[in-house]
Amino acid sequence: MRATLRRTLGLAWVVPALVLVGVFVYLPLVQNLQFSTLKWDIYSGSQEYVGLDNYTKLVDDPVFWSSLGNNALYAVVSIVFQVFGALLLAALIEGVRSQRWQRALRAIYFIPSAISLTVAGLLFYFIYEPNLGPLNHALRAVGLGELAQAWLGQESTAMSSIIAMSQWQGFGYSTLLFAVAIQRIPSEIYGAAAIDGVGAVGRFFRITVPLVREMTGLMAIVTLSGAFQVFNEVMVMTAGGPNNSTQVLGTWLYRSGFVRNNFGYAAAIATVLFVITLAVAVAQLWVTRRRRVEW
Repeated sequence: MRATLRRTLGLAWVVPALVLVGVFVYLPLVQNLQFSTLKWDIYSGSQEYVGLDNYTKLVDDPVFWSSLGNNALYAVVSIVFQVFGALLLAALIEGVRSQRWQRALRAIYFIPSAISLTVAGLLFYFIYEPNLGPLNHALRAVGLGELAQAWLGQESTAMSSIIAMSQWQGFGYSTLLFAVAIQRIPSEIYGAAAIDGVGAVGRFFRITVPLVREMTGLMAIVTLSGAFQVFNEVMVMTAGGPNNSTQVLGTWLYRSGFVRNNFGYAAAIATVLFVITLAVAVAQLWVTRRRRVEW
């Protein structure tokens, strides 16, 4: 009787949370899938069922594919810098003998992460400004004036400039999380390796990398998911221009729905975006579970 009562009370606490998740997460997903089969004018309210036509249009839409390519490029660069680069930097910081310097370095690298993406985008919009921006002034000051250009005004440099800003903004946060993971590794393991004559590089690859793989998997999930959900920095800095060269799935979704007034097509883009991020998360969780670290 008591066990049954406990289970009943437990369900009483769980059910409200399940209802909230169902209403605010799963119901919108189902509704979005339904919307993606419509041709929907959100201003007049007119709706027309078109089946899978919106998905067919996606296949033939060059901007959709270039947006997906920009997201993929964003993801690759983010994995390199915010996962592997951050892990290396965290190991270097934790290798500093002085705790005072460790704390100072963590704070220095974390400060950019405390700045909102919108503010960081506006800051770099000014830095990249071709006439008044400090980047071109610095290049001219050191004799590299031929490299000065309109960084956000050219198709060849606009996307890479946005990606550079986002890496600067998010690098410190990843580094701090990896630093916490490294601190959990017993110091005796490093001490034993040092006694056996293993150098700093060997300790990094043989001890640090294997023992923080759970954090590595988590950061890979967060980084990849974030790379396919990019929106703020692109909207603030270029709004998808010039000539749609910096469109990502998030901005193309917004423009399709609220500028071009094709909400059904925007819902189809959102469905593709959801499938991609879900697939990435499931794959990473599966890999992480198989490689779980036990102390």
